[in-house]
Amino acid sequence: MSIVVGTQNEVFLLSTENTSYAFGIDDQGLVRHLYWGKKILSAEELEMPVLTEVSTNDPVYEITPEEFPVHGGLRYKEHCLKATFADGTRELVYRYCGYDVEEGEDWEELVLHLKDDHYDFYMDLHYRLYPRYDLMERNVVLKNQMEEPLQIEQLHSAQFHIPYENLNFSNVHGHWGAEEQRFTQRVSYGKILIENRRGTSSHNHNPYFILDRDATETTGEVFFGALRMTGNFSGVVEQTPYGETLVQMGINPHDCLLQLDPGQTLSAPAILCGYSATGFETMSHNLHRFALDQVMSKGLRPVLYNSWEATEFHVNCQDQIKLANKAKELGAELFVLDDGWFGERHSIQNGLGDWYVNEGKFPNGLEELIDAVKGLDMKFGLWVEPEMVNPKAQLYQDHPDWIYHYDTRVSDTSRVQYVLNVTKPEVQEFIYNMLDNLLTRYDIDYIKWDANRPISQTGPQRDIWYKHIQVIYGIVTALKKKHPHVLFEACASGGGRIDYGILGIFDDFWTSDNTDAYDRLYIQDAYSRIYPIKAMRAWVTDCPNFLSGRMIPLTFRFHSAMMGSLGIGCNILKFTPEEVELSQKMIRQYKEIRPVIQEGTFYRLDNPSADQYFLYEYLKGDKGVLFAFLPQSKVGHRGTTVRLRGLEEEARYILHTSQGDITKTGSYLMGHGLPLRLSGDYASALVQFEKIP
Repeated sequence: MSIVVGTQNEVFLLSTENTSYAFGIDDQGLVRHLYWGKKILSAEELEMPVLTEVSTNDPVYEITPEEFPVHGGLRYKEHCLKATFADGTRELVYRYCGYDVEEGEDWEELVLHLKDDHYDFYMDLHYRLYPRYDLMERNVVLKNQMEEPLQIEQLHSAQFHIPYENLNFSNVHGHWGAEEQRFTQRVSYGKILIENRRGTSSHNHNPYFILDRDATETTGEVFFGALRMTGNFSGVVEQTPYGETLVQMGINPHDCLLQLDPGQTLSAPAILCGYSATGFETMSHNLHRFALDQVMSKGLRPVLYNSWEATEFHVNCQDQIKLANKAKELGAELFVLDDGWFGERHSIQNGLGDWYVNEGKFPNGLEELIDAVKGLDMKFGLWVEPEMVNPKAQLYQDHPDWIYHYDTRVSDTSRVQYVLNVTKPEVQEFIYNMLDNLLTRYDIDYIKWDANRPISQTGPQRDIWYKHIQVIYGIVTALKKKHPHVLFEACASGGGRIDYGILGIFDDFWTSDNTDAYDRLYIQDAYSRIYPIKAMRAWVTDCPNFLSGRMIPLTFRFHSAMMGSLGIGCNILKFTPEEVELSQKMIRQYKEIRPVIQEGTFYRLDNPSADQYFLYEYLKGDKGVLFAFLPQSKVGHRGTTVRLRGLEEEARYILHTSQGDITKTGSYLMGHGLPLRLSGDYASALVQFEKIP
């Protein structure tokens, strides 16, 4: 059993293959955290220390490491839940009411029942264990059994206690075109707040925490958690005056008020969390394996071609067919028609909301292009932006009340578009029917779902920040149930929707509009800490890059994009014969290694060189792939030594290098390592290897 309840006291010990998490009910009736770390074997050894107040300014409620602190009483610390009852009471007092244990095929779950001491308001704390992944999922479910509604002013899903000070906190910062910029800072006194207030998740920060004790890839303690939520989240990290560090994450309370009506239940977004005693690599491996096995749809992701950079809004059927023919020649398996195919969509000024095929661009309808693509034995994909509408669009002229707005204010536009109020049933029905009609009428295999502006002017209701994305989840879930073969890509003005809330509902992430191959190395490295490689869409695009202005060799661009789910976004009609030949070679190679890249184990390798090499390894079964990048030769054109990981020490491996095949044992390749020297600027190498039977 992964869940053990102490017989001598109310102590709960939750264990996975290598970790344990423990808490109990203390003499005050509080749910108190006891332990999180390496696996311990006996719940009977766990003790509940008696806490005494430090002073009248440091009461017991303030210093108790509660699993789920609520607002009220002598608590001045961060709280997970704040509510207002119908009579105006703004304090919660909970009491423990027992527990239940449930089991599934790959999980066990403990549900701890709490109830307010006066009101029929229930809080169920959920702890779901995935033992073989060394992961746990935590959240709270609120139930209103009263005859009156209550208002939820703050809801964080859980609190975590880490018994150390001076930890390192890491996350990402950024903006459009510069998402996933990893940073690390020392946790000291004061609070670290990460959040989003724009309605998406991840241009600025991403909804996860990583706290470590000076860990490396393979050594040191790491505590981590990823919120399974898209949209406005917040997370707080605090080193307390009492010798510990705490973390909370959940729905952002900024401008948010949720009403819980009589009989209603509200399930907070879950936090997928874990502990590693062996560095960041174990953290990433556990999350990646869980995502591949338990979250993502099965099957390898196709090599796609997207037409945006070739044509932008200047779309017409014959040019798209020419691009499709060329894409097939290169080896693409999926052709995606991007923006500009619908309504009066000739620029960003118009068209959004009018989802009919533009007859001037497609006089014979989309069928002509789709038939041509299918005749080439390729899949067909389509770009949409269903949450938005242009002021000039007929949809807005017919339904001006369908957008988020205030009646007494001029409505905000951003990128010349409004955001549809998807919490309205009629708007939900419109979006679902529009997409269902497209997927029913046309043979579509892939939807690139975009959202190019933040939400604003939400109207008098303060629950839309949460409800908006719940509606999007519901629409896509319903569409996939009816059209199960269709893959959906989560795009939000680049990488604005990368999180574990949307993963599994959507199949791929568009990682960033920044497709510069050098910038992408940093973006992809940070992404890989938490999220699976298979969901990471990465494109080869034209040079000079539209954002950075850099000129980067095509080989480097391909190698960078081959680290994820490969896509091509170039104007391939302008390719030289040499570029066509190189692209064909690279795409053939990618298809060979695709199972290893998308479903293998991913390693961020150490670089001992004074030159800035980027080194990455993928391993699946007996096969592996090594990528090496040198953006710029700096220090005497030095080489590096690549020490692989995850190999069998006594097994022999053959590495297919540009200098010929090399055969070495796993112990040699992991200990001594492989000498490697690249020269010049934007140099790269890809080495395939396999175990010798």
